[in-house]
Amino acid sequence: MIPEMTEILERISTCVELGKVDIKSPYPPAMKGQEGAFELTRLALDEGVSPGDILEKALIPAMSRVGQKFSRNEIFVPQMLMAAKAMSSSMTHIKPFYLSGETKRRGTFIIGTVKGDLHDIGKNLVSMMIEGSGWEIVDLGVDVSTEKFIEAVEKHPGSVVGLSALLTTTMENMRKSVEVLKNRFPAMKILVGGAPVTEEFCRKIGADFYSPDPQGAVEYLRTLT
Repeated sequence: MIPEMTEILERISTCVELGKVDIKSPYPPAMKGQEGAFELTRLALDEGVSPGDILEKALIPAMSRVGQKFSRNEIFVPQMLMAAKAMSSSMTHIKPFYLSGETKRRGTFIIGTVKGDLHDIGKNLVSMMIEGSGWEIVDLGVDVSTEKFIEAVEKHPGSVVGLSALLTTTMENMRKSVEVLKNRFPAMKILVGGAPVTEEFCRKIGADFYSPDPQGAVEYLRTLT
């Protein structure tokens, strides 16, 4: 890859890592008035950089660094959300290439907060991190019934499912959903997470993986592709 293309990929990656969405974004203050992930991704595509290279060499490394920083408590939810917003602004230019089939995804990840639970910040962070690592996201939202998960899996054969619960009172609904999904789709991988969820609970209900943070989920999914 020629130096100019390498440089623009590095600039996109830096913008995503630091949460620089576009030229109008005042965050971070040190980059005020500079082009952000949105403009630089468009420029990269216009200059002939492939969507796959933007994903693999800019977005994925940036979101990986963000996830590692979050795991080490070096950054917190607001910074993660800004990084995810910058990544999403870049993805607006890249998604059409996936829809056309020109560029391939690693797989499909279905995610939702279980029935009775209306919390979505944790779910949204996981969705953004996993999308930034190259997966297609099917976000079912909050208060998702087992039937909705089943419908989504039937529409997307071979997908991986993530269930979130932020209340101890909805952990029972998580257990029920995992049980039904595993009975119906024995080979399917199910990830679980949320504030009250633990590794022990994950094993007890028959789910495949638990992580206390989004980066753990990203790293687990890497082992499946």
